[in-house]
Amino acid sequence: MIRQKNCPPLGLETLKIDDFQLHASSMRHYGLGPHRGRLNIQVRSALLLQRASAPRLLLLRLVDARRLTKFTGVVTQGRSSLWSSDWVSSYKVLLSNDSHSWVTLKNGSRDLIFSANREKEIPVLNLFPKPVVARYIRINPRSWYASGGICMRVEIMGCPMPDPNNYYRRRNEVTTTDNLDFRHHSYKEMRQLMKVVNEMCPNITRIYNIGKSYNGQKLYAIEISDNPGEHELGEPEFRYTAGSHGNEVLGRELLLLLMQFMCQEYLSRNTRIRRLVDETRIHLLPSVNPDGYEKACEAGSELSGWSLGRWSQDGLDIHHNFPDLNSVLWEAEARKWVPRKFHNHHVPIPDWYRSTNATVAVETRALVSWMEKIPFVLGGNLQGGELVVTFPFDRTRSVTALREATPTADDHVFRWLAFSYASTHRLMTHASRRVCHTDDFAKEDGTINGASWHTAAGSMNDFSYLHTNCFELSMFVGCDKFPHETELPEEWENNRESLLVFMEQVHRGIKGVVRDVQGKGLANAIIAVDGINHDIRTASDGDYWRLLNPGEYRVTVRAEGFSVSSKVCSVGYDIGASRCDFVLGRSNLSRIKEIMQKFNKQPISMRQRLRQRHLLDT
Repeated sequence: MIRQKNCPPLGLETLKIDDFQLHASSMRHYGLGPHRGRLNIQVRSALLLQRASAPRLLLLRLVDARRLTKFTGVVTQGRSSLWSSDWVSSYKVLLSNDSHSWVTLKNGSRDLIFSANREKEIPVLNLFPKPVVARYIRINPRSWYASGGICMRVEIMGCPMPDPNNYYRRRNEVTTTDNLDFRHHSYKEMRQLMKVVNEMCPNITRIYNIGKSYNGQKLYAIEISDNPGEHELGEPEFRYTAGSHGNEVLGRELLLLLMQFMCQEYLSRNTRIRRLVDETRIHLLPSVNPDGYEKACEAGSELSGWSLGRWSQDGLDIHHNFPDLNSVLWEAEARKWVPRKFHNHHVPIPDWYRSTNATVAVETRALVSWMEKIPFVLGGNLQGGELVVTFPFDRTRSVTALREATPTADDHVFRWLAFSYASTHRLMTHASRRVCHTDDFAKEDGTINGASWHTAAGSMNDFSYLHTNCFELSMFVGCDKFPHETELPEEWENNRESLLVFMEQVHRGIKGVVRDVQGKGLANAIIAVDGINHDIRTASDGDYWRLLNPGEYRVTVRAEGFSVSSKVCSVGYDIGASRCDFVLGRSNLSRIKEIMQKFNKQPISMRQRLRQRHLLDT
């Protein structure tokens, strides 16, 4: 990892450097302009089809730091394209204080020529022999791939010099007052930090693991609750996960910061945090793919590129490695099996997926088991590389469509949940912010239906919704997947309020307990809401939570062997789920069966079938 003494990135990738601070001598068209020269910037599929090369230039990139800066190095990549191969293989660096007089970095008396890229994706870092103080830095390509053009994506390493009179710098500076451990943590350091939090707050935290990675590293989670280790009747379960893509490191660090923050604030008697902890069972799983993280971490925050460490050790995308239950449900709907022959919820996992030779990551199997064991109500998985919140469905219903709005039966609820995070994030809904890559999600309030963005089968979000009671969303929490650790305080400020607000949404809708007339909780009872073609089920103690927007709903409860019960339940605008309990009496048929079993007699229909079988046998 790049050491801080070499200076952190100026912020081309994180967008701290504005477009107007970037210049190029010429460009073929705006789509390949200097604003596209940011490290790791990606291109939408429509733009990837453009095969034109950039013109051959003598001056490619000029960056205006807007203040005196101690420059220490440059990181370069080639052009992001499926069809073109464009990169610079060597370049010179020039510096200036006024953009008119330029000084070239020297190697003795000769101009210093830096070796650059040999292909277009892997970043290459060149550190200067010694730091140089200037305001402007310019990169002059000297050679490039023979069959391509001159295209570069760049990050500049530099330390801004102290300047208390620089209003531009102070206006854009974000600081935090939280006393947290703002640095990247190795697997061992992550485990130690979780232990420290547990020792600070032993009465509200518990560390456990849900399984192991391919390389045998335990997948640690921390539970935060007033009674850790047990499910409390009527208390909803919430989860945050991060790091399913090992190179998307920001989410991992945000969850480590969140657990520290909640512990500290609980001890400080913060009423908001205390209410959240006392009324919710919270689970934080910061590193789903620790094997992938180690690969990205070894390369470093600026050199891991866009994909190194993304997949599990055996090459699988954990987030999209779940069974495709969408096609199972949609086929059942097409055959008109729903709801009589096939439920619209708790769709079963196909047998082939559970077989030992199925192409399923061990990390995915651990997640599935965890999701089935705990009655989660709401969850969020933190990802990186964008600023947007996505919600199910993630797969288009049309097989041929690459992107197409594919809403769930709870689309209105999912839209609210997504907006609750995006609207409280410092940047997601900011109309004037620069887009991370090409999509302007701020126009959509920082949210999008997953399938409207790009179709993907077998996502964690779709699986969670179709197989369990849990509503799951994806939060893309920053343009930079692996920000330098000096960026972590600002990223924490960007996401802190959103992380808390989203957790509080687990208390929206209705909740209650389904019991029999003796007061015993009924497990696996079906909770159906009129007008919403997606049901949920009660947990083992008979309690349930149904996320709903404000309004009045007719709710119907069914349980095998019991009479059906319905009532109207109201949901208010304030946080706090409305109580809606049910008591079910035994159905007449179940009573008859119970009486006949008690007296060792069989129902008439059973006696007739046995008599017919006897006649056939004789």
